[in-house]
Amino acid sequence: MKKKILITPKSFFRARNKADEIFSQFDLDIVENNTGKTLTKQQMIELCSDVDGVIVGLDPMDEEVIRSAKNLKAISKYGVGLDNIDLKVAEELGIKVKKAEGTNTRSVAELTIGLFFALSRSIPKAVIDVKDGRWDRTIGTEIGAKVVGIIGFGAIGREVAKMSSGLEMEIMAYDPYFNDIELTRAMNVKMTNIDEILEKADFVTLHLPLNEETNKIINSKTLSKMKQTAYLVNTARGELVDEDALYEALKNGIIAGAAQDVFSQEPPDKQNKLLSLNNFILTPHIGAYTKEATERMVVISAKNLIEMLF
Repeated sequence: MKKKILITPKSFFRARNKADEIFSQFDLDIVENNTGKTLTKQQMIELCSDVDGVIVGLDPMDEEVIRSAKNLKAISKYGVGLDNIDLKVAEELGIKVKKAEGTNTRSVAELTIGLFFALSRSIPKAVIDVKDGRWDRTIGTEIGAKVVGIIGFGAIGREVAKMSSGLEMEIMAYDPYFNDIELTRAMNVKMTNIDEILEKADFVTLHLPLNEETNKIINSKTLSKMKQTAYLVNTARGELVDEDALYEALKNGIIAGAAQDVFSQEPPDKQNKLLSLNNFILTPHIGAYTKEATERMVVISAKNLIEMLF
């Protein structure tokens, strides 16, 4: 019997041929997001009304969307963050959910390290200055021998640790759910608490899932514990950081700088105060947006959906 599926992620279609090799073996009616944008809640309700499965990116899959999809049997996440999917409702209704585990680990970690360099050497400012005719040389700092504090030691956090080790950085990490002591010893990583990371790290980088426990884990209180010379990097989820508190910390010199690939509202409002600061670097959620990661996510998310439906 033919199954109807919806594919929402924009970048999925860059490697659609990889998915077609998988889909061609099955009887499928495929609906595509042709808006070129992340779908709204109302659009998701309309498009999911009669589908059996969804490959979803950042589009909302909350309780209302899921309950309105009467035929829905499977949700395949294009990526690894599940915060846009109401997992409790999915479980209640017997809807299977899988994520594309490990597909974007290297790409997000590489961007994270890139942002370390961008912050420590003021690279974006230097580019703009030269293009505008200014030959201003802002003195930077070396990354080698600095302390990196990794909050969240899952696959991406561990990859950041590997890359940081190659840069001869001292590595500290916090993750209440990670207890492989032998691995951390082999990687020369000191597992500790958040407070010690905030107090000692030159670079604090976030690699946490978003949930009630981690929402605004970086706030005015935690920012005040960081060194004045420290940098904050967030390539995980925007809601991990209280953006108002971050603005005040950057404006008042509580910390030296910050870089974010993610925001609580994407794209951020043009009036977002963070955008006015010279010590704040932003990118448009491109952590997983590489050719290689995209191809991996397409293949794995397609395979996951097929496995759940057939």
